[in-house]
Amino acid sequence: QVQLVESGGGLVQAGGSLKLSCAASGRTFSRYAMAWFRQAPGKDRESVARILWSNGITRYSDSVKGRFTISRDNAKNTLYLQMNDLKPEDTAVYYCAIQLGSHTVPWSFGGQGTQVTVSP
Repeated sequence: QVQLVESGGGLVQAGGSLKLSCAASGRTFSRYAMAWFRQAPGKDRESVARILWSNGITRYSDSVKGRFTISRDNAKNTLYLQMNDLKPEDTAVYYCAIQLGSHTVPWSFGGQGTQVTVSP
């Protein structure tokens, strides 16, 4: 079983930056794809960014492309999300997730998430 603990959220003005962290434990972190999801009030949870384990390839949703950067430090078992040029529509609870197998395996969420609030 894997444990995921998100941190780094907060309140920021539009145009500002935040860096989220996700500490993972319980598995060999580097073997698996990881991702950041977010869920705004009244909306479904959506994928924001993904990073593959094998080659470090990253993928982003169109809404954050060019503003967010996902990265990982396998030695520290930590996943990051650098968020720049934040917009009020980025306000949500952000969750990290891990895919414990091939790309067909559902994402596993273990943390409580971290709240990001962007004021106009």
